[in-house]
Amino acid sequence: MDNLLSITTFIPALAALILALFLRGSDAAAQRNAKWVAMFATTATFLVSLFILFEFDASNPGFQFVEQADWLLGLQYKMGVDGISVLFVMLTTFMMPLVIAASWNVTDRVKEYMIAFLLLETLMLGVFMALDLVLFYLFFEAGLIPMFLIIGIWGGANRIYASFKFFLYTFLGSVLMLVAMVAMFSDAGSTDIAVLLNHEFDAGTFSILGIQIVGGMQTLMFLAFFASFAVKMPMWPVHTWLPDAHVQAPTAGSVVLAAILLKMGGYGFLRFSLPMFPVGSEVLAPLVLWMSAIAIVYTSLVALVQQDMKKLIAYSSVAHMGFVTMGIFAANQQGLDGAIFQMISHGFISGALFMCVGVIYDRMHTREIDAYGGLVNRMPAYALVFLFFTMANVGLPGTSGFVGEFLTLMGVFQVNTWVAAVATTGVILSAAYALWLYRRVVLGDLIKESLKSITDMTRREKLIFAPLVAMTLLLGIYPALVLDIIGPSVSALVNNYDTATTAAAAALQVVGN
Repeated sequence: MDNLLSITTFIPALAALILALFLRGSDAAAQRNAKWVAMFATTATFLVSLFILFEFDASNPGFQFVEQADWLLGLQYKMGVDGISVLFVMLTTFMMPLVIAASWNVTDRVKEYMIAFLLLETLMLGVFMALDLVLFYLFFEAGLIPMFLIIGIWGGANRIYASFKFFLYTFLGSVLMLVAMVAMFSDAGSTDIAVLLNHEFDAGTFSILGIQIVGGMQTLMFLAFFASFAVKMPMWPVHTWLPDAHVQAPTAGSVVLAAILLKMGGYGFLRFSLPMFPVGSEVLAPLVLWMSAIAIVYTSLVALVQQDMKKLIAYSSVAHMGFVTMGIFAANQQGLDGAIFQMISHGFISGALFMCVGVIYDRMHTREIDAYGGLVNRMPAYALVFLFFTMANVGLPGTSGFVGEFLTLMGVFQVNTWVAAVATTGVILSAAYALWLYRRVVLGDLIKESLKSITDMTRREKLIFAPLVAMTLLLGIYPALVLDIIGPSVSALVNNYDTATTAAAAALQVVGN
C-alpha cells in the first residue's frame, strides 16, 4: 500500500478536522458522537498501522516504507521507519483507542477534548516517522500544544501552573536542539536524517575560553540535543515538571504522557545522539550513566514518601526511565535492546497504573493514599488488576517489566559494574514503594464509611485493561516478539558506534604521538 505511513499519521488529524467543522452543539448526543468519532479514528489508525508491522522486514536494518516529497521553500517531507521506530509507532496506535475509552466519562468540552487527543496522536506518530530534521522538529515541538491544553483546561485545581511548567521546561530544552540542527545543516548541507547518519561531524579536540572540548563539535551538538531529550524523558535533575503535570492532568492525559510522550526523549537519543555524535556520546557516557543511577535511587526514595498516588507513579516513571538512559549509553547490544524493550513495556505498565488510579478517582474524586484502604473487600476485580500491574512495575519475572530491567542491567554491567550495582538497589526500592502503595490502598479491613458503597470495575473498564494485561504477559513470556524486530537495527547502530569511536580514538593517538 502506497503512503501507508502518511495515512496512519493523518487519520486522527482528519477526524479532528471533521469534528471541528461538522459537529455542532454540546448536548449529550453531540458529546456521544464526538467520543465515537474519536474511537473510530484511533481504532482505524491502529488497524492501518498493523499493515506496517505485518509488511515490515525485520531482517533489514535500514529505513522502510520511505515516502518523500518536496514542500515549500525547499523543505522536504520524508517519512520512514526502521526496527527502532516501528515499535514506537505501534505503541502509540495501540494505546490511543484505550486512552479514548478511558475518557468516556468526560463531560466538559468533549469535542475539544477529543480534538486535542486526535491531534496529539498525529504529532506523536510524526515524531517517530519523520526522516527530516525540520519535519522532526515541527512534530516534536507541536506536540507540546495539545498536551499543554489538555493539562491546562481539563486538569486539576493547580492545572495552570503545571501546564506552563511542562511547556516551558520542554520548550526551552528544545531551543538548544534547534541551534544544533542549524549547525548540522550548515556542516552537512542536508536536513535528511538518512544523509546525516552517514555524515562524520568534526570530533577534533579544540578549546573555548581555555577549556578543552574533547570530541569537538560532536560533544557540543550532543549536549544541545541532550538538553532537549533529557527534559523530555525526563532525567534527574530536570524531572520536576513531570510529577506536577501527572498530578494535574486528567487520567487520559497522564496515560499518554507516561506511555508515549516520555519515550520521545529515549527515541531521540537512539535516532540522533548515539548514531550522529558517537564520539560526543562516548565522552559524556560516564556522566549520563551516573546521572541515570542517581535518578533511579533518588526518585525511588522520593516515591516512598508520597501521599498522592499519581505523584508516586510519576516518580516511579522517572526511575524506570533511568534504566532506559543507562541502557542506551551502555551502547552495547544488550543495553540498547533492554532500553527499547523497557520503553515499550513501561508504556503498557505505567499507562495501566495511571488508569488504575483513574478508576478509583472517578468514584471517590481523591488521589490521597490515606483516603483508601480495604478496597479488595468491595472491588476484587480491581484489586487483581492493580496487583498484576504493581508486580509488573516491580519487574516480576514473567512480566515485560522484568525483561527490560534485566537486559539493561546486563548491558551496563559490561561497561561499569559500580553503576550497575547502584542501579540494582533501585529494583529493591521499587518493590518497597509499589507494595507499600498496594498495601495501603487495597488490602486490610474496609473501615472508612465513604468506601462502603464503592463499586467494582465496569465492563468497559475491564475491557480497557484486558489488552494491557495481555501485552504485559505476552512480552514477559515471549520477549522475542520485540527483540527480533529491533535486533538488526540495534546491531547496525552498535557496529557503527564502535567503528566511529575506535577510529576517533586512533586518530587522537596519532595526533598525540
